[in-house]
Amino acid sequence: MDLNSDLSEEVGDDAAMFGIVTSANIACGFHAGGPESMLESAQLAAENRVSVGAHPSYRDREGFGRRDQDVEPDELRADILEQLDALTNAADIADVRIRYLKPHGALYNRIVVDARQADAVARAARDAMLPILGLGGTELHLAADRLGVQFFREAFVDRAYRPDGSLVPRSESGSVITDPDEAATRAVRMVEDGTVVAIDGTLVRVRLDSLCVHGDTPGAVAMAERVRRGLVAAGIELRAFA
Repeated sequence: MDLNSDLSEEVGDDAAMFGIVTSANIACGFHAGGPESMLESAQLAAENRVSVGAHPSYRDREGFGRRDQDVEPDELRADILEQLDALTNAADIADVRIRYLKPHGALYNRIVVDARQADAVARAARDAMLPILGLGGTELHLAADRLGVQFFREAFVDRAYRPDGSLVPRSESGSVITDPDEAATRAVRMVEDGTVVAIDGTLVRVRLDSLCVHGDTPGAVAMAERVRRGLVAAGIELRAFA
């Protein structure tokens, strides 16, 4: 099982996280990060043998990429390719290869239901010949399948789920899991049983290729370490999906 994290966002202890995760989603400058942080992250990935993923977003540094935007598909596709170019420059210097694409924040949430923007993201991934990491059963998943783009499914150990399998918005109480033991228990259950307990107590089915622990969650390093230990103790092999 893969363990991924959103990094290079200049809000957490990236050096420590690179020693824990197997895949790193590197911010590409539109919501956080820049040439220096991208290069540093690419080098850390190389040193720790961590798979590199691009983590593009809307143009929204002020809102950390968490503000919804009505961007036209062609513009969104171009924006994503611009971010991929920036990360590619850093990856080339560090002698690593970008292995996949995972959208960030509001864009990630929007393309769960917005077919036009989802199509733009999938087309950008196809242009760059990259697979996509995202929520399964979404408009993005459908667009990727339609365009022949390989799609990997992720689940979140530090985010609460609704009964329909969607994520509880960060604006709502209880949306973020902060207890490392709870996160570890959820992670093992997701992998072994394919289920997660929703915020209302019901069981939700999840299919996954990767588990995400956010790098900006309070206590992210301790949580990631605890999740990794829990998975290993359960006999679950950790390795990058791409």
